Amino acid sequence: MIDQIPYEKILKETLREGGEFADLFFEQTHSIVIICEEDRIEKVISGQDVGVGLRILFGGRTTYGFTNQISEEALFHLARRLSRAVKDDGEAKVIDFSDRHRSALSSSEISSPPFQIEKHPKGVSIAEKVSVVKRGNELARKLDQHVRQVKVLYRDVSQTLSIANSDGALVKGERVGTVFSVQVVSAKEDIIQTGYEPAGGTMGFELFDLHPPEEVAEVAAKRSLQMLSARKAPMGRMAVVLSSEAGGTMIHEAIGHGLEADLAQQGLSVYSKKIGEEVASPMITVVDDPTLPQKRGSYPFDDEGVPSRRTLLVEKGILKSYLYDRLSALKDGVKSTGNGRRESYQHKPIPRMSNTMILAGKMKPEEIIRSVEKGLFVKKMGGGQVNTVNGDFVFEVSEGYLIEKGSVSEPVRGAILIGNGPQVLKEIDRVGDDLGFGIGTCGKDGQGVPVGDAQPTLRIPELVVGGQQDIS
Repeated sequence: MIDQIPYEKILKETLREGGEFADLFFEQTHSIVIICEEDRIEKVISGQDVGVGLRILFGGRTTYGFTNQISEEALFHLARRLSRAVKDDGEAKVIDFSDRHRSALSSSEISSPPFQIEKHPKGVSIAEKVSVVKRGNELARKLDQHVRQVKVLYRDVSQTLSIANSDGALVKGERVGTVFSVQVVSAKEDIIQTGYEPAGGTMGFELFDLHPPEEVAEVAAKRSLQMLSARKAPMGRMAVVLSSEAGGTMIHEAIGHGLEADLAQQGLSVYSKKIGEEVASPMITVVDDPTLPQKRGSYPFDDEGVPSRRTLLVEKGILKSYLYDRLSALKDGVKSTGNGRRESYQHKPIPRMSNTMILAGKMKPEEIIRSVEKGLFVKKMGGGQVNTVNGDFVFEVSEGYLIEKGSVSEPVRGAILIGNGPQVLKEIDRVGDDLGFGIGTCGKDGQGVPVGDAQPTLRIPELVVGGQQDIS
């Protein structure tokens, strides 16, 4: 624990040659991953990692070092290296002092979890964890003869964190997260379709009280099976209704990344220098909120020790704020929004989303569907790509249906949504009173962090849909 580390002296040594700010990040992580493929348990991986990251900010730059050698000698050596970087006024860089052998520290001291964890993963046997994986696999495989492949993944992570900085702050806490996912590949003649369904959040083994493994597996399997008999998706410009069940891929990719302050400051965002301007329909309000219990992107404090809080990003179409970490906040002369996040002690913190969402409106989802004469209903989004500089995007639809005369009709496969994020956000003209959450691991600058995203049912009056046959 950080109590075994003379962090005050180390921070003082780090700042000996100057610098505006320094912090020390201590992390002890225990994780278990279980994977079932080919109808058998392929992997059971259990590991522990302990390390310290040390950072100094100076002249608008960052020098960052990390080590898994938890000794006074190693940490003071790292502090002196960082201090010399300030003296030499060198370029921003990362210094790696990790030993090839893992360190081991006592885990007897663990702070109270910030969110109530009902069934801590450390108290659940490997056999029980393997059991839920097998249950998911068995259900998916017996559902239909056209199921060809099933992959089930279970992962839990327990992090004990301590953060001390040169402002005199010392923050300690624990984060617990659990994820379970099922991927099913079904085949019929020459048609192959994949269904995927994840469940997870900032919680322990109680995840399976909320989402039994059989339930998750059934959703994934039925999604792949249904698409086998679906007609090819139409192509052309048409009305598109995004279900709240679609997950918040659109909000996460089309606007979320563009509101991370470092990208905006570098001119790498279509939303750069647009605070106070209209960037979306007056029906659209966007927030980022890591304080929500049990959501995948939640935390009580960020990876710089800043307390988490709800940040209003877009209010009734007007851009109000970016997402800041300490460094980007210093550059803009504002306070951090508590969005400084890192994958581990081996990474410096950068501005990242947590749980990003479009807030619910007032219309009933069925009313929105009835308002469409002919179009596409997207029940579940797939993967996609976004250019943050201009906002152009391409998203796959993993589960979609035609809308005909105000009703959801037959399923279609192979649909792709093509458009521009800022333009789409301005054109949305119906917002549902529901709200559905999705989960994921967001990648940026070579590091991934857990995130959540959410949206209500939304109507886009016209969008380009890529498919395999003309809509007419």
